[in-house]
Amino acid sequence: MLGGLLVLLLLIGGGLYAVAPLRNPLPAPTVELTLPASMTIPGTAPRLPWPRSGQAMISVDGLGTLGAFGGSEPVPIASVTKVMTAYVILTEHPLDVGEQGPELTVSAEQAAAYPAEQARGESLVEVRAGEVITERQALQAVLLPSANNMARILAAWDSGSVAAFVEKMNAVADNLGMSDTHYTDPSGLDPDTMSTARDQVILASRAMALPAFAEIVKQKQATIPVAGTVQNYNELVGRDGVVGIKTGSTDEAGGCLVFAAVVTVGGRTVSIVGAVLGQPGANTPVQLDRVFAATRSLLRSTAAALTVHTLVEAGEQVATVRGPLDSGSTINAAGKIEVVGWPGLPVRLDAQIPALSSRIAAGAEHGQLTATVGDGEPVATALRTGAAMEPPSTWERIRHHR
Repeated sequence: MLGGLLVLLLLIGGGLYAVAPLRNPLPAPTVELTLPASMTIPGTAPRLPWPRSGQAMISVDGLGTLGAFGGSEPVPIASVTKVMTAYVILTEHPLDVGEQGPELTVSAEQAAAYPAEQARGESLVEVRAGEVITERQALQAVLLPSANNMARILAAWDSGSVAAFVEKMNAVADNLGMSDTHYTDPSGLDPDTMSTARDQVILASRAMALPAFAEIVKQKQATIPVAGTVQNYNELVGRDGVVGIKTGSTDEAGGCLVFAAVVTVGGRTVSIVGAVLGQPGANTPVQLDRVFAATRSLLRSTAAALTVHTLVEAGEQVATVRGPLDSGSTINAAGKIEVVGWPGLPVRLDAQIPALSSRIAAGAEHGQLTATVGDGEPVATALRTGAAMEPPSTWERIRHHR
């Protein structure tokens, strides 16, 4: 009797021992990333051919600044000032591509100022009292032959006075984060109008985003009332991918150029924006020749530095999955992630992997991997599971006390 009871107790106890592990929930699988959260594009960082003097900066749209030279002390910028003049006009009086826009009339006072302005050697277009000119034509006069008088005429048309318009220019500069810029006139003739290469690159990127602005600065010439056909002083337009934007030259400022170019890298279109300021020379032609030469060297080196880089191959493992009782799988990139960039450019990787159960189907889409290069927009690919993973059987759980 006692022996039978002992056997019964042993059987019951063994059953309880076997059932107890099954009452405990299985631990969730763990995921361990195998890719770093950050990296840099491999290779030697490019060394750009900076000018010997002045300031320069070059930036790649959507990626960030490739490099800068010459410090950040504000300097005179001459007619590069007119980029802000045109930007303020177009943000307050927007134009569609090809649209002429509202008309303005040249006053007798504005026309009467022309001879004295001409005697001072200013960059001008001829105007006459009562001349009717459209907003687009006025902007062409400002941005192509760099007409100081038309910049002042536009300023008064917009704000009632040149002084009130200059206040707007400075307010816009503040809003754009152009912290080292101060405007004193809408033409840049005044050497107290000062800025930096960095600030002008900020403005140029915003201005080129306005279709009417980008359309005008890409023109090699235009026809306007009274003055007739006028030429674009920016002789780089149409060369080395240059699509604008504005020259400048005075004794105090030297040769200046803010530029935009579009190049093709691995079948992809890439926009470059830059500024070169303070190029020396005895006169305007020499100053502009030097700034054009410096810009072409920078653009060619920048284009050569830009290549397509593969950050993640299709099928590359992104994470390891560890399930209960040594079961496991992987999380892999469904597609390739390729980006345009240059060696040394920082990259941020972000794997977004939802929680997993202990049963995983092979090749199932599960999450997303994004790569952000420099200041650009994220590039993404889906993530997929690798091998199937099954939860442990009842017997396996009993054997391993799980």
